[in-house]
Amino acid sequence: MAENQSVDVAIAGGGLVGLTLGIALADAGLEVAVIDAETPDHMTGDAYDGRSSAVAYGSQQALAGLGIWKFLSGAAQPIRHIRVSDGDGAGGVSRLFLHYDHRLLRDRRGPPPPLGFIVENREIRRALLDRAKKLSRLRHIAPARIERTERSGVTATAHLSDGRAIAGKILIAADGRTSPLRTEAGIGVTQWSYPQTGIVCTVNHEIAHESVAHEHFLPAGPFAMLPMVPAGKQQRSSIVWTERNDVAAAMLDLNEDDFAAEMERRFGMSLGRLRPASRRFGYPLSLSHAERYIDHRLALVGDAAHAIHPIAGQGLNLGLRDVAALAECIVDAWRLGLDIGNALALESYERWRRFDTMALIAVTDSLNRLFSNDLPPVRLVRDLGLAAVNQIAPLKRLFMRHAMGIVGDLPRLVRGERL
Repeated sequence: MAENQSVDVAIAGGGLVGLTLGIALADAGLEVAVIDAETPDHMTGDAYDGRSSAVAYGSQQALAGLGIWKFLSGAAQPIRHIRVSDGDGAGGVSRLFLHYDHRLLRDRRGPPPPLGFIVENREIRRALLDRAKKLSRLRHIAPARIERTERSGVTATAHLSDGRAIAGKILIAADGRTSPLRTEAGIGVTQWSYPQTGIVCTVNHEIAHESVAHEHFLPAGPFAMLPMVPAGKQQRSSIVWTERNDVAAAMLDLNEDDFAAEMERRFGMSLGRLRPASRRFGYPLSLSHAERYIDHRLALVGDAAHAIHPIAGQGLNLGLRDVAALAECIVDAWRLGLDIGNALALESYERWRRFDTMALIAVTDSLNRLFSNDLPPVRLVRDLGLAAVNQIAPLKRLFMRHAMGIVGDLPRLVRGERL
């Protein structure tokens, strides 16, 4: 007979967001099961995911508080500068730009922190798996598939394809953009696809990146060059190249020399010659937003709740703020002896996260539409806007703090405090 298990919280999905949430709750003392359809060894391989993530300073604080960052520090490249520039419509770069410098945030308490970090997704997964192994209250059930769920008055049960049942007081959907649990719960979603593909790979370059992240806007979409930890003496960066779907398909099929030439044509030679150093990945770009983040004994986090354009590199950070907020709501209710799956705790989570999410959706979608064209009047207005922000130090500091994820009503973990 298949084994049935009882826990406090059952989480569907063991990706970057789902496993982080499991670690947060188990570290606080709750019994947690993370149910993942993927094989852990497969998820940490080179062929699974070629992306790197921008981990904002606030997100890094949360990962540090959960004991995860110590497994990552050697693989994390600090971002100390961000340079935003616009194409001039003729294959060059406008003379007007925006430059974020972490030294602008210096105060009396010590040296200024980095704006964030660039980390390969596979390294984040390895760190999460290493941390999860050290938590006796965390059960990582993988590979395993959820066939259906059942939510009654006091429990939420995930029925697995192998016959097992995992029962908890609350079920968390961290199962991605197409979330089967969201669909099963009848939660609608607003969504649309962009006519763009994100081309991602690691590139080698001749000149040191000096901890600068570049965001270069082109008519087809942004071209980001994100600094990575060197591989020995080899300088590396990760590109996130947004391109029209038809052009992206052609770029992905190019040989290495021609692909390198196309990168250099778009980015320039400020880092010397560029050379692809990994497999290339293409990801269709889309936006989605769930009509609500909660249902009876169910909460959505990460891409199950929202998925945004990668223009500002904030997708993972948005999900990690979900983790910090939901973990705080659940743990606070548990410490008070309350039912962690009741409506009050879940409604508090939804109220907390909805404004931040909707604001970031609006910003990223608007920026993509504003910059993904080459109309001269629009180009002039946006270039003047970049230059104006660059000259107004208080406004620039505010935007930098937003990029760092340290503005607004922050959960304890993001503030650098224990859960």
